[in-house]
Amino acid sequence: MLEAAGLTTVEETVYRLLITTTTASSDEIASQTGLTPGQAQGILAALATKGLASPTDRQPRHFTASPPDVALLPRLQRNADALDQARSAVTDLLETYRSTRRRQDAGQLIEVITGAGALRQHLRQLQDNARHEMLWFCKAQYVAMPSGSNRAEFDALARGVRYRVLYERAFFDDERAIDNVIEGVRAGEIARSVPHLPLRLAVADRRMAICPLVPGGPQGSPGEPTAALLRESSLLDALTALFERYWEDAVPLHVSSSGTVDDTNDTAPLSETDRKLLSLLVAGIADKAIASQMGLNRRTVQRHIQHMMTLAGAATRMQLAWQAARRGWL
Repeated sequence: MLEAAGLTTVEETVYRLLITTTTASSDEIASQTGLTPGQAQGILAALATKGLASPTDRQPRHFTASPPDVALLPRLQRNADALDQARSAVTDLLETYRSTRRRQDAGQLIEVITGAGALRQHLRQLQDNARHEMLWFCKAQYVAMPSGSNRAEFDALARGVRYRVLYERAFFDDERAIDNVIEGVRAGEIARSVPHLPLRLAVADRRMAICPLVPGGPQGSPGEPTAALLRESSLLDALTALFERYWEDAVPLHVSSSGTVDDTNDTAPLSETDRKLLSLLVAGIADKAIASQMGLNRRTVQRHIQHMMTLAGAATRMQLAWQAARRGWL
């Protein structure tokens, strides 16, 4: 039981006996364990060398046990530290091994995933193993994971993983899409919007990524979805750089105190309805989707937009977005 502390089975037996008898000689140890006096003397000497026993002053050739917390706990801690160092060394060796294999075998760099179920499982594992940051391209029409079903994100956010998520404009046309984005942002997700994304993508710690190999959502190409699991490579570096490029040009999305997607501040001379509408408009959401999300008709949405254009002195919606940013409305 105490092998982890560096004791043999016989040494542990003698040490336990010393603890229960306070002091004992080699002859007494031999009579109770079946060892010869010479063997018992050798075991006692080994225990003394390891700091688990020591000779008594009053009784020659008698030994007493050292307290277990003093004798054993430091040894266990040293062994634990050595084990951690060995585990770290093995991890480094494994990474070196994998890196070498990847350079020699392209199959080590890219793994093909087929089927919605397998894709969902790999996406969960990718997030479960993330330790620092997840990067995500969210396109409209899911392939394997419907909007709002990615609960692994919330587990990762809770343990300190940073999520940066880019949503394309058409994503917000899906049912409950905005509500799901609000839930994610409130949990710590950093969200931005762009007019269009070139592909679907999830990157974990810049070391591993999942990227579908064929386009289309549930109404897209027939058959099971096919994706690639990419490991560290120039291709993964290129995809990460692509994400960062789109991230620079994207519009930040926040959640207001009233629980709406909002990227304005409290100093804007706009009503709460105008502010919510403006945030959706600048995020690139179509009038029809804005009207649906806000419970308004399209004519009312257009009236609000015209009102804001008048306030900003803008002749076009593009000018409205520029003036809104310039005036601190965003």
